[in-house]
Amino acid sequence: MAKKGNRVQVILECTEHKNSGKPGTSRYITSKNKKNTPERMELKKYNPILKKYTIHKEIK
Repeated sequence: MAKKGNRVQVILECTEHKNSGKPGTSRYITSKNKKNTPERMELKKYNPILKKYTIHKEIK
């Protein structure tokens, strides 16, 4: 029987991209440990459409 882990996949989406009015979205898929970080993640990631590093927040 497979044991259930605390690690889950999450999607990070750019916060600045929506306000810019440019088409498309910048999203990254990563994993996190639910037990250590129960709140939503925020990471600085590269947005290729805006060509700069922006804050990406966890969605869903």
